[in-house]
Amino acid sequence: MSDLIELRKLRCSAVVGVLAEERERAQPLVFDIDLARSFDEAAARDDVGATTNYASVLALVVQVATDGRFKLLETLARRVANEVLALDDALTSVTVAVRKVRPPVPEDVASVGVRCSLQRP
Repeated sequence: MSDLIELRKLRCSAVVGVLAEERERAQPLVFDIDLARSFDEAAARDDVGATTNYASVLALVVQVATDGRFKLLETLARRVANEVLALDDALTSVTVAVRKVRPPVPEDVASVGVRCSLQRP
């Protein structure tokens, strides 16, 4: 299948990291989410009810990120992927990328991040 819903550059702040400064305050994160599912029916009928509600997905991602206190981006990405996949049975897979846009490192880097993909069995 080649149908994909793309959600790009979702911004929120959350507690993620192992350093003391990262555990004390939220930091800015950016998410990219890919949702794989057929949208043949939605496209044929031009019906929003026949596809995944991306507003619900965005709200869920922000909720998972802000409700948790994660040490690793890997943990956050996997948790988001699991929750999003469980949101809609029509999803066949989900890919989540999450980046820290101001990581606490001395090097001049735009961001650091991880990406994970989960498929429905």
